[in-house]
Amino acid sequence: MPLEYLVSAVVTLIVVVDPVGLVPTFLAVTTGIPPAARREVALRAAVFAGAILAGTALAGDQLLRQLGITLPAFRIAGGLLLFSIASEMVFGVRIERQSKDAEQAVEEHVRNIAAFPLAIPLMAGPGALTATVLLSGQAAFRPLYLAILVGVIAGIAALCFIVFLCASAIERGLGTTGNVLLSKLQGVLLAALAVQYVIDGIRAVLAG
Repeated sequence: MPLEYLVSAVVTLIVVVDPVGLVPTFLAVTTGIPPAARREVALRAAVFAGAILAGTALAGDQLLRQLGITLPAFRIAGGLLLFSIASEMVFGVRIERQSKDAEQAVEEHVRNIAAFPLAIPLMAGPGALTATVLLSGQAAFRPLYLAILVGVIAGIAALCFIVFLCASAIERGLGTTGNVLLSKLQGVLLAALAVQYVIDGIRAVLAG
């Protein structure tokens, strides 16, 4: 039944993507960015993640098989990259952009963090990709079911965008000191999540 499939898709993707749970990471990676640029990051990340998941729903499983890429490999790679971001958050490392003016540097930074780590691997991570592939398999190439799945993905992406916009109010309430402390804590938590990604990927490889 289409209704049952709709409910299953909504519940599955909300739990896996966890828009509210992404707020701390969003705050951490956008620290120091002007409000307008932060809104652009939120929009770009939501669009990127939505497009990736929609593409996965339509042809992702076949594409990964053609490229010979497994989800455990994706999980390990994502974990390693996430760990590098987490280390920058914890130790306060800043990427130097001496050859660029400030406006260009901010614009490039907005594009980069919207794509990574927000869109990939946090929003459209291994769990979300796996869930999307499974839901696509349940659709069994039926146009109505695939349309429902793509619609749900678009709705989840829009929900993430709205939640990210509300994150600014949270940051204002914390103040400067609170944001610095929160960024360090989030860096540690993100590092732990990155290590868990790698462990899960290695376990999947060994089990396979």
